[in-house]
Amino acid sequence: MIDRDAAWSILTEFTKGESLRKHARAVEASMRAYARHYREDPETWGIAGMLHDFDYEMHPAAPLHPMKGAEILISRRVPAPIVYAILSHADYSGVPRRARLDRALYACDELTGFIHACALVRPGRVLSGLEPASVRKKLKDKAFARTVNRDDVYRGAAELGVDLDAHIAFIVVALTEVAPEIGLARG
Repeated sequence: MIDRDAAWSILTEFTKGESLRKHARAVEASMRAYARHYREDPETWGIAGMLHDFDYEMHPAAPLHPMKGAEILISRRVPAPIVYAILSHADYSGVPRRARLDRALYACDELTGFIHACALVRPGRVLSGLEPASVRKKLKDKAFARTVNRDDVYRGAAELGVDLDAHIAFIVVALTEVAPEIGLARG
């Protein structure tokens, strides 16, 4: 099993941009929270969240991301379930989401980024008090955080089997734990 320090080394070796590193840390926090919720291994789930986009700067377009990244992870002896989940987070990969780990990573990726964007435009960049209704309203605004795929957000919650509002609220709480690390205030 790879530990968090080794995973962080892989991330920082391939990801130089602060924005993508913050996204990795945010998805890691969301995944660790869901692992605890489902009584799964927080290390495995957190590392999958941290590394899911580690190759994005090198390969920002389909089909290279995340396939080329998976090759690197395999060569670094990252466990197969983590590599599989990372492959399955891209719909175009053809890798079906089978395990709860796979579905959670898919559900957390886009929504975590979207919630982060919502908090960035709030006074003081505060997560506290960010309500699901506000996030859903922003989801309807196609101009806001336009790179976030709304279909992925809705499909992710459905595949994980969680209500979207509950999913939003859960991720807000998870991100609150790491808010200063990702450029936000707890509130």
